[in-house]
Amino acid sequence: MLAIDAAAYRSPWRRHHPAAKGLLAGGLLACALALPPWPGAPVTFAVALAVALGWARVPPRTLARAARAPLGFVLTGSLAFLVTVGPGGIGWAPDGGHRAAEVVARCAAALLCQLLFASTTPLADALPRLTRIGVPAAVVEVAALIYRLLFLVLDAARQIRAAQAGRLGTLTFRATWRSLGGLGSAIFIRSFDRARRLEVGLAGRGYTGDLTVAVREIPLATRFLALAPIPALLALAATLTLDGLR
Repeated sequence: MLAIDAAAYRSPWRRHHPAAKGLLAGGLLACALALPPWPGAPVTFAVALAVALGWARVPPRTLARAARAPLGFVLTGSLAFLVTVGPGGIGWAPDGGHRAAEVVARCAAALLCQLLFASTTPLADALPRLTRIGVPAAVVEVAALIYRLLFLVLDAARQIRAAQAGRLGTLTFRATWRSLGGLGSAIFIRSFDRARRLEVGLAGRGYTGDLTVAVREIPLATRFLALAPIPALLALAATLTLDGLR
């Protein structure tokens, strides 16, 4: 199990309805996207971080590990704002640094809002309820099956990687590259075979296009639902106040 999934299952917010948590995280996400980058993005980031660490009690290490790869992608992509291409060739963009900082700040705030929801709501609680708001059942079932296969693929990758290391497949740079190629091909073949067997198994059980699963009923109209919009309102009020003082 991934660390963020384990945190979601252990979260003290697990007993709350996913819609209420979606309202909280979605409100902050709307602030991150709609408010001006300065000071809206840093304020939204600070509020979301305080909610995640203080109220939701998400482990800081889990949050940092989950945000590491997306933030690396954001930082790498923002480098394109630093250069400009014109008739004279490639040069430094006059306002490239400012634009890159705005993109990084807004993306970091939006990412933290999404991680707040992901680290407090297991996908198994949210996916079955999507059909109630109009999402096609086929889309939900495909997402659930891919989610399940993802863990099988990760488990197979760990086993293959451990076997390669035990056979000195990572001893040299050349051996490491050869092992990575073998790992990729083995994972592709295993994933394709598991998907085929899953299709055969569903057909043998009379699959008619609907996978019915039991959904634990959680009351929606609770005190948490009334408190959910408060973080977004705080971010909005703080942004308007700071923007007025500039």
